Amino acid sequence: MVITCLDMEGVLVPEIWIEFSKESGIPELCRTTRDEPDYDKLMKWRLGILKEHGLGIKEIQAVIEKIDPLPGAREFLDELRSVCQVIILSDTFEQFAGPLIRKLGMPTIFCNTLEIGEGGEITGYKMRIENSKLTTVKALQSIGYDTVASGDSYNDLGMIRASKAGYLFRSTEKIKADNPDLPAFEEFQDLLSAIKSDL
Repeated sequence: MVITCLDMEGVLVPEIWIEFSKESGIPELCRTTRDEPDYDKLMKWRLGILKEHGLGIKEIQAVIEKIDPLPGAREFLDELRSVCQVIILSDTFEQFAGPLIRKLGMPTIFCNTLEIGEGGEITGYKMRIENSKLTTVKALQSIGYDTVASGDSYNDLGMIRASKAGYLFRSTEKIKADNPDLPAFEEFQDLLSAIKSDL
């Protein structure tokens, strides 16, 4: 059996931090895993900016409630789930993902957890497991599944390369140029056709 593993932000929904950056007027928060390969460094930097501006979970969740899936994402996911199992592997947090997952039809998601203080300030975060996307793909393979994977960022490359088939989707020109052997798609229909051909 094949399980398709998908990134969420940038693939199925807009990047949460970019949307929050626009709403909050803090351009520095536009930086994502497409720009910074070191996730720990990126998150510590983000939390420092939030603290500096006195922003917490409530403000971010208010923006997330207004975010809709990317056009065609729900239909893509519905059709993909009709032909194989799908797990979303995301480095986002359960406190962020809830509203977005509901809008996507409640697919399975594996993600991380924020540590939140009594006043709603984000004090830290707990990764589900180290190098979670690659580790999860390897764990699925260890119990007899083949995996197909797709994502857009540096932190997706491990799971894409470890899978029997993997694709970049709406990635950056730099990531595509650095990984010329990986098929890269911009449209959901093209990604869907590629995945179906590898099932």
